[in-house]
Amino acid sequence: MAWQSQFHGGLGDGAALVRRLWGCVKRMDSKMSGEVLMNAGEGGVVHVTLRHTGRLNAMSRTMWRQLRSVFECIQASSARCVVMAGEGGAFCAGGDISEYPGFRFDAAALRDFHENDVWGGLNAMLACDVPIVASISGACMGAGVEIASCCDVRVAGAAARFGAPIAKLGFPMAPREAQLVAAAVGETAARQMLLEAATFTAADMLGRGFLSRVVPDDDVPTEALASARRIAALAPGAARMNKQVLRALKTPPALDGKAPAAIEMIVNGPHDPYAYADSAEHREGITAFLAKRPPVF
Repeated sequence: MAWQSQFHGGLGDGAALVRRLWGCVKRMDSKMSGEVLMNAGEGGVVHVTLRHTGRLNAMSRTMWRQLRSVFECIQASSARCVVMAGEGGAFCAGGDISEYPGFRFDAAALRDFHENDVWGGLNAMLACDVPIVASISGACMGAGVEIASCCDVRVAGAAARFGAPIAKLGFPMAPREAQLVAAAVGETAARQMLLEAATFTAADMLGRGFLSRVVPDDDVPTEALASARRIAALAPGAARMNKQVLRALKTPPALDGKAPAAIEMIVNGPHDPYAYADSAEHREGITAFLAKRPPVF
C-alpha cells in the first residue's frame, strides 16, 4: 500500500526526520499573515502549531496553504505521530475575516478559496496516514473545528469552546467542510452550530463523542503529548494501515460504481454553492463584523 513506500526508518531515526521536515519548512513562505510551524520532537513525534499572533490563530490564506504543505511533508516522512496545537491560549478562532473583503464577494474567487486553499489544507490532513492528536485550548471555532475534525484523538481543556457561528457573518459553511464537520461532531451539533450559531463547552463535546477526553486547562499540552508518545511507541505500519482502512470506510463507492459522490454533485452541480458571494447578506455580515457592529439581515 502507499504508506509502505513512504515510511522510512525506525524510532531512532530522529536526525533524518528532522532533516526531512526542515527541508519542507524552508520551502514554505512564512512571511505573510500567520504561519503554521512544524518541529520534530523525540520518538518520531512531530509538533504542528498554528500561529497568528493577536488573532487567536485565525487561519489566513497563507496558513491554509502552509497547512497543506506541512501535512504533505509529514505524510512522506518517517513521523510516527503528530501533535496539532495552537500557539498561546487558543487553538484556532476561525478564519482571518480581515482578508475576506479582498476575495469573498466574487463567486470564482470564493470557490478557489474554499476548494483549493481551505480544502487543500484539510484534505492533506485527512489523507495523512500518520496519526494526529489535537491539543485544544481556548477557542476552537469555525476553521478550528474543521481542523480538529481531521484529527484522530482530541484532547481539550475544560475551558475550551467550540462552534461555527458563521451565520452571524452572513454565509454558509462550504459543502465539503460541512460534510467533514457534521461527520465529526454529529448532525445535531452541526445543525445547532450552523443554524443557531450555537457554541459548546468541552464537556458538551465530550458527551457528544467529538472529544477523546477533557483535562484541566494547564494539563492539555502534557496530556496530548502523552497520547502522541503512546501512539508513537506502537507499530507505525499498523497505525498507518488502520488510518487507511478507517478513511476508506468513510468514503464508500457510489452504488453503481460510476455515479459521482453526493458531495461532488453539490459542489460541481448545476446550482453553484458559491453563487451567494455577492449577496447583500454576505456583504452585510462581513462588513458589520469588521465595523464591530451588529449585522442587519
